[in-house]
Amino acid sequence: MILTGPQIHVEVARGRVVIDPFTPAHIEPNSYGFRLGTTILTYTDTELDACRPPTVCATEIPSGGMVLDPGRLYLGESAEVLGSPIYAATLHANRSTASMGMWIQFSADLGHTGAIIPWTLEIRVAQPVRIWPGMPIGKIAFWVTLGQRSAYCGRYARSTGVRPSSLSSDFHLSRQDLS
Repeated sequence: MILTGPQIHVEVARGRVVIDPFTPAHIEPNSYGFRLGTTILTYTDTELDACRPPTVCATEIPSGGMVLDPGRLYLGESAEVLGSPIYAATLHANRSTASMGMWIQFSADLGHTGAIIPWTLEIRVAQPVRIWPGMPIGKIAFWVTLGQRSAYCGRYARSTGVRPSSLSSDFHLSRQDLS
């Protein structure tokens, strides 16, 4: 069951949904519209290796905006800290962002119960798109869970901003073991 926008507002007041900073005007019928933060990460490796942590370049989005190019993966961040100790969440692009050929969260859109963080956003574009810090970029919806709740405590649980992949920490094998 999805929370309605008015219920999200109620749950923020109760402390059962965290949106910081919270702007009541960003409440939508079944979601909350969140904004793009200030930092973009790009991978600098010519080839990513799932067994090794990737190297990244962090760029602060300048006040004049920044152009994203097709054919690259960008990692951005939500300007807000978002999540809930009670509800699971899903993150999606808003319609206006998607209509510009800009996609976010095309793969990892589930926010586990207990993950209350500035979210790392997967971003790709179909053509060059200028982005701006603080621009509306997506929406978060909150969902009632069924069964005993278990708070997320994975490697991204204490994120304070945009984070690159930690897939390499899932590998306990050496390269020779993979051959």
